[in-house]
Amino acid sequence: MVNLYNIRLLSPEIILVMVALMLLLLDLMVRRKEIIAYAGLAGVFISAYVNFRLVALGWSDTSLVGMFMFDGYANFFKLIFYINLALTILISLRYTVIERGALGAYYSLLFFATAGMMLMAGATDLITLYMGLELMALSTYVLAGIIRKELRSSEAAIKYFFLGAFSSAILLYGISLSYGLTGSTNLKEIAAALYKLNLIDNPITVLGLIFFIVAFGFKIALVPFHMWAPDVYEGAPTPVTAFMSIGPKAAGFAVMGRVLFEAFGSLQAEWSYILMVLAVLTMATGSIIALAQTNIKRMLAYSSIAHAGYALLGIIAGTDGGLSSMMNYMFIYIFMNIGAFAIVIMLRSEGVKGENLEDYAGLAKSHPVTSALMLVFMFSLAGIPPTAGFIAKFYVFVEAVRADNVTLVVIAVLFSMVSAFFYLRVVVYMYMKEPKEEAVVTTSVPMSIALAITTVMILFIGVYPFYLLSFVKQSILG
Repeated sequence: MVNLYNIRLLSPEIILVMVALMLLLLDLMVRRKEIIAYAGLAGVFISAYVNFRLVALGWSDTSLVGMFMFDGYANFFKLIFYINLALTILISLRYTVIERGALGAYYSLLFFATAGMMLMAGATDLITLYMGLELMALSTYVLAGIIRKELRSSEAAIKYFFLGAFSSAILLYGISLSYGLTGSTNLKEIAAALYKLNLIDNPITVLGLIFFIVAFGFKIALVPFHMWAPDVYEGAPTPVTAFMSIGPKAAGFAVMGRVLFEAFGSLQAEWSYILMVLAVLTMATGSIIALAQTNIKRMLAYSSIAHAGYALLGIIAGTDGGLSSMMNYMFIYIFMNIGAFAIVIMLRSEGVKGENLEDYAGLAKSHPVTSALMLVFMFSLAGIPPTAGFIAKFYVFVEAVRADNVTLVVIAVLFSMVSAFFYLRVVVYMYMKEPKEEAVVTTSVPMSIALAITTVMILFIGVYPFYLLSFVKQSILG
């Protein structure tokens, strides 16, 4: 039964949707368009305050007749989504001025997409999961093509839409198979029915599981379901690329963890084997193809693919420790990626893209602070201590070793060494190459705030990881 108590648990998502609608109206009412961004930031903080106020009051329960869960696992990913949204707004302010896009629609779609991600993280029913996924997906399709005057942006949106439609169809087919076998779309009821009706070894059950893995694999850009990522990352506006590289990926990992552990926990041997193969393919493809990229956004796209393979090791471990290491990885990944894309935006001005490696040649001589920040982000993405990126990889590898996946960890370490080349190549260009012409770097107060937050968090977590690790463990227990 849906009552006030149930609705209160959904109030953070409701607030985000209300803010999204308000921003559309605000776009028609104000002349100073930056007010829309600041109003959006206020909306993020209000929703986050309400969400974590409910946590402080000790609320943890299901809502919508058991279709949505307000628990520590969901709230941890909601924190990721809030940080991702807030930082995206901060780095978008200058970019949207340059591009002169539809600001109200742009910020509104960011909020709709985030609301969808939050529904996904808390979904305990396949219907709720699908609704959240489609709200997120449809919003990101439009965001990818929000700059209509730019051909590559429109191309990215079309590619993303068509491939996304296929993944949604595959997910629906997986849902239909699970419902046909078990008579339920609730994750716990599916798990109980598989055991009670002796369906664990049924080939249709395994086929449905494969469909789920394929659909989630598309969202987190696992190989061979990654084909959309490089073109979409390159073609989409850079703040949108930053937003998509974190939010949908974290949401995909959130639902993959919940569905595989709660609904298909009895088939762990099957899905672990499938994910092992996908993880190796993903790490190999992302790391090797990134070596040939001279476009920073495409390089970061293949980097994102490789990182999905590393984070997947936490789920493959099949333990609470493995799940917490994946969550830790996703949290750290926000600051590394947002920071790197923020530097790309800083180098962008009228007629100058700031996306090619050559644009970074000699940057340290003319802009030492900017190049130092980029160095921190590249070191962290490469997993070099004492940055947070090292902590992310280290704990995923540790949990994989504890689960006796030593060979998989050795492969991951080898490809991590390969990936260090293309990250350090950016550093070489900044510090050891002579520029053809002096780079133009422009910043703003919101951009500086975003860079300060990302840099401090990368260094703080790298030196003092205990606080984050404790928080993640509490989220699993909660």
